[in-house]
Amino acid sequence: MSKASGSRRPRFTGRAAVLALVLCSLIAALAYPTRQFIAQRAQIAQQRAAAEQAQAQVDELRRERARWQDPAYVTAQARERLHYGFPGETPFTSVDPSPSASASASAQSKGQAQAGAASQPWYDNLFESLDASDAAPTH
Repeated sequence: MSKASGSRRPRFTGRAAVLALVLCSLIAALAYPTRQFIAQRAQIAQQRAAAEQAQAQVDELRRERARWQDPAYVTAQARERLHYGFPGETPFTSVDPSPSASASASAQSKGQAQAGAASQPWYDNLFESLDASDAAPTH
């Protein structure tokens, strides 16, 4: 027997086993905190994006509030949305002279409702239109 074949060292020694066990333990011990760290970083990024979106919305609302502070803008909105006019003016609304065929059938039924609506104050018409739109089926 030669010395080389008799003193052959095993490939997997006790030290290698302990080293492998230590490495596996470290990996297992660091896996959960690493996963939590990555999840928290993603959550922080998501919260920052939400904060930026909220800040943009706040800025837009501030600009809108500043517009409403201008009396000329308020007057223009009252004229456009509520069809207001100054004393001495005659406000009017233009109507499409050639309604479509489907619109003409519904216009006849609306004609009777509009005749009654003309005798009511504008705010009653507003509330009735809100009730009608609330009751309308959604698609």
